[in-house]
This record gives sequence, structure tokens and C-alpha cells, in this order.
Amino acid sequence: MTTLVVGLGQSDRGDDAVGPVVARLVAARALPGVVVLEHEDPTSLIDSWDEHDLVVVVDAVCAGAPVGTVHVREAGADAPPLPTASWAAAGHDGTHSFGLGAVVELARALQRLPRRLVLVGVEAQQFDHGAALSPAVRSAVTTAADQVACAITVHVPERTGP
Repeated sequence: MTTLVVGLGQSDRGDDAVGPVVARLVAARALPGVVVLEHEDPTSLIDSWDEHDLVVVVDAVCAGAPVGTVHVREAGADAPPLPTASWAAAGHDGTHSFGLGAVVELARALQRLPRRLVLVGVEAQQFDHGAALSPAVRSAVTTAADQVACAITVHVPERTGP
């Protein structure tokens, strides 16, 4: 099985672009066995992560920490339920009106969560159309990509046979 990394967000909405920006940085690292995708719609994740034992999703979050803070959370099938308020819809409308936390818990209810799901969130500030990443979020991009790589390297695939 391959590892899936998904950068979630809209590239033209300020800090909401952090998911795709981090995904591109991870893709440039060309990690073996890693597939990298970008998605704007969190609800499409459930179909995207089928067939993957490890999934890492990167998204902008608004959890009340200082802007640019990187959060890492295990949320797979064996993890406890995710507090959806912490991973709620970051944008004001559009595709992020149904947040990552709600998608994770919907997938849990449908028994469609990957065995291991790691969420990497970057505390965001602004989501204006056409805006660039805020300086604090831009500064967190490398740290977030390093957290994605760390989640992948600690993953040990199950072995069969001797």
C-alpha cells in the first residue's frame, strides 16, 4: 500500500492555501511510495483515502493558537473521536463549510477511515480571495512539511510472511 498526502484548501484564499503549498513541498521531496494530491473539497477525502494504510492531511485550522502554530493529531480508525470544533471549517463559505473534523467523523461512522490518519493543521488567520499566505503561515510551511515527513517515516508497513 502507498501513503497518501493530501493538501486541503483553496490556493486563492489566503491562509487556506497552506495545505496545497505544503503538499507541493512534500511532492518535491519525492518520497518513495508517497502519492501527493491537492483537494479543495474536504468531502472528497473519503473516496481519496480508500486503499491507503496511512493518510496525512494538511489543512488550515482555526483552533485559537497563535497564527502559524503547527498542530499534529492522530485521527485514524484506532484513534479516539476527533473534536470537530478544533478542526472545523476554516473558510467562511464554499467548500470548507463542511470542515475536516466533520469529514473524519463521518468517515468513522461509515467505517471508511484509514487505519492511520494524521492531520497536520497550520493555525490560520485570513481567508480573503486573492490574498497571499500571511507571513506567520508562510513561515510555518517548512515545519508542516517536516511534520508530514515525520509521520511518514514513523509508519512501518505491516509485513506478511517470515
